[in-house]
Amino acid sequence: MKQVKIIECPRDAMQGIKEFIPTEKKVAYIQSLLRVGFDTIDFGSFVSPKAIPQMQDTAEVLAKLDLSATKSKLLAIIANTKGAELASVHPEIQYLGYPFSISENFQMRNTHKTIAESIVTLQEILNIADKSNKEVVAYLSMGFGNPYGDPWSVEIVGEWTEKLAGMGVKILSLSDTIGSSTPEVIDYLFSNLIPKYPEIEFGAHLHTTPDRWFEKVDAAYKAGCIRFDGAIQGFGGCPMAKDDLTGNMPTEKMLSYFTAEKVVTSLNSLSFESSYNEATKIFTQYH
Repeated sequence: MKQVKIIECPRDAMQGIKEFIPTEKKVAYIQSLLRVGFDTIDFGSFVSPKAIPQMQDTAEVLAKLDLSATKSKLLAIIANTKGAELASVHPEIQYLGYPFSISENFQMRNTHKTIAESIVTLQEILNIADKSNKEVVAYLSMGFGNPYGDPWSVEIVGEWTEKLAGMGVKILSLSDTIGSSTPEVIDYLFSNLIPKYPEIEFGAHLHTTPDRWFEKVDAAYKAGCIRFDGAIQGFGGCPMAKDDLTGNMPTEKMLSYFTAEKVVTSLNSLSFESSYNEATKIFTQYH
């Protein structure tokens, strides 16, 4: 039986919420997720508190987590070298996640950098990660389309993948960002890129509307993708994207899909149910 990696993203679910979620509530929720058996928890970010106020307590959250009984790895999002340096001093963090957009407009909105500047930053982050024994997950945002009028094509995605592979990126997550992906584009990209770059682990960070989740997961999985990002109940999304934002890929929907396909996820169903209930409490109180 095939096995997939599920990356749960409470950071993505929380970051756009304006009312500050108390640190203890974040810790309790992430602690519940650590019991489920996810491959990785995208738990927080080391970014400017002005840009993402909700994530200003990431270091404090990390200090309060009990990691003694979990196999899940921790991923922190960073937007620049300063963030990479702040995250790299924490041995508990295995992955530094860097959003690299092939849309000039979105890169400016997200990190206040041009694409050319972002490539330099990514190289510096790779160097920092190498010295601190961490891995970089590069998110190719706007990977499936572009609402800002910048040039986009599957060929452009392929060219950037080749460049990032040459820089030494080993985990590349194609990111939907605004939910614009179609099954046809998902299938084409993964079907072509996965065999071409066997040294890269490709992931799918898909945003979706409630009625389109199945076709997206189905296309990515059947095209060979075995790394999927999700957020319980589809909460959250990217606060730097367009305002008519769609949600994250609902983790419970992915799990129902993989169960039907007889794919191993290695998750504890009782612990997942507990986390699902925690998510309902926290995200209905703070929204």
